[in-house]
Amino acid sequence: MQVTETETDGLKREFKVVIAASDIEEKLQHRLMELGSTIKVPGFRPGKVPVQVLKQRFGRSVLGEVVERAVTDGSSQALSERGLRPATQPRIEITAFDEGKDLEFTMALELLPDITPINFGDLKLTRLKVEVEDSEIQSALDHLAGHRKESKPLETPRKAESGDVLVIDFRGSVNGEELPGMAAEDHHLELGSSSFIEGFEDQLIGADVGEDRTVKVRFPDGYVNEKLAGQDAIFEVKVKEIRETQPAVIDEDFAKSLGEESLESLKGKLREQIGQDYDQASRTHLKRSLLDKLAEAHDFVVPAGMVEIEFETIWPHIEEDLKAGKLDEEDQGKSEEDLKTEYREIAERRVRLGLLLSEVGRVNNIDVSAEELNRALAMEARKHPGQEREVFDYFQRTPEAMANLRAPIFENKVVDFIVEMADTEDKGVTAEELRAELEGGGAAASEGEGKKKAAKGKAASKSKAKGGAKKAAESKSEEQA
Repeated sequence: MQVTETETDGLKREFKVVIAASDIEEKLQHRLMELGSTIKVPGFRPGKVPVQVLKQRFGRSVLGEVVERAVTDGSSQALSERGLRPATQPRIEITAFDEGKDLEFTMALELLPDITPINFGDLKLTRLKVEVEDSEIQSALDHLAGHRKESKPLETPRKAESGDVLVIDFRGSVNGEELPGMAAEDHHLELGSSSFIEGFEDQLIGADVGEDRTVKVRFPDGYVNEKLAGQDAIFEVKVKEIRETQPAVIDEDFAKSLGEESLESLKGKLREQIGQDYDQASRTHLKRSLLDKLAEAHDFVVPAGMVEIEFETIWPHIEEDLKAGKLDEEDQGKSEEDLKTEYREIAERRVRLGLLLSEVGRVNNIDVSAEELNRALAMEARKHPGQEREVFDYFQRTPEAMANLRAPIFENKVVDFIVEMADTEDKGVTAEELRAELEGGGAAASEGEGKKKAAKGKAASKSKAKGGAKKAAESKSEEQA
C-alpha cells in the first residue's frame, strides 16, 4: 500500500492511497476460499469447490465486499502508522478501480488539535453554600398540606366560590349525542383545580346547592379523545353539595400519611431534599464558572467540521424561536446573520471545551464504568413508565444514543477531577443570594434562563460532535451536574 500526503492545511489533511491489484486479488482469493468452506455448489462437496468456480459464480459480488474492506483497513492503517487522531469521520472517495487494476482512493480529514491544559492548581473557584432555614421547612410543609386538602360541608350556606369542592351530577352531549365518559354522579370537583376542560369550572362559580346549570365548553383540537377533539359540548350539571376546603393539619398523623414515622422525620427529609436542591444549584454555578475560566485560559484551534456539527445542533432551536418571535431578550432585534455568527462562536467554545475535557480525561485515565452507564440507563427508563423495555432496547441497538448517555457522565467526572485540583473555597450565602447568582450573567446562568446562556454553559462532548448523534433519548438535563 502506498500512501501520499497531498494536502496539509492547519488541522486538515488529505492523502492519496493506492492498494496494488495483486493485494486486492489476494484478498479476493482468501475471501472466496472462506466462502467455499461453507457454501454448497451442485456437483462439489463442501470445501472442495475450486476457486475459479467460486470466482465465476460469486466473484463480482465478493469483489465489492473486498474493496470496501480494503478501503476501511487501508485508511485505518494509514492513520495508525502516522499516529493521527481524526476529529471526525474521514471523507473517503474511490478515484480509480477496475478488476485487475490498482485500487486508488483519497482520504480527507481533520485532526484533533494538540492540547496542553493549564495547571489546574492555579484555578481559583468559589463554591456557594446555603444553610436550609427553618422557615423553608415550614413553607415546604405548608405546600404539602395545601396539596392534601380536606373538605367539609359549609357551616353557613352560600354560593360556590373558587377553591370549593362541589358534589355534582353531570351529563354531557356533542351535537345532541351523549358519548361515553361524559356523565357521572356524585363527582367531587374542586373549582379552580383545572381538572376539567377549560371553562367548565368557571361556569359553576356562583352556583347554589340544588341548582341546575347548563355548561357550554369546547374541547381542544388536540384532545386525547378524537371524537371530542375540537367539538362543542353541552353539560347539564346539578349541584348537590358545596364543601369548603382547608389544608391538612400538619401533625404526626399528617407525617404518617406521607410514609414518615413522625413529624420530625418528615422535617428531616424535607431539610435533606431542600439541601440537595441547593447543592445542585451550587454545583451548576461552580461548573459553569469553571467552564468560563477554562475557556478563557485555552485558545487552541478547533476542527471546523466539529464546530459546524455542533452549530447544527444549536441553530434549529434558535431558528424555531426566531420564527415564533420567542427569542431571548438579548437576541431580539438582531439579524439572522448576526445571530448565526454569535451562535457559531458559542458552538466553537463548546467544541473547544469538549476537546479539552476529553483530553484531560484521556491523559488521566478517567472513564465511565459499565455500572455508571447502567445506572444512567435505568434512570432514563424510569422517565417513561410502561415503556422501560423499549427504552433499554433502543439504547442497546443505538450506539449514538448510548454515547449521548455516556457523555455528560464523563464530562462531570472530569469536572470533578479538575475541581479537586483547583484552589476551591466555600462561601456561605443565603438562598436569595444563590438565586441571584444563578439569575445573573456569565457563568451563573440558570437552566431555563435562555438558550444562549444554556448553550454557553455546556461543553460539547467529542462523541456527540463526532457522531452527529440522534437525540431521541436525550433528557433536558444539560448539566446533570
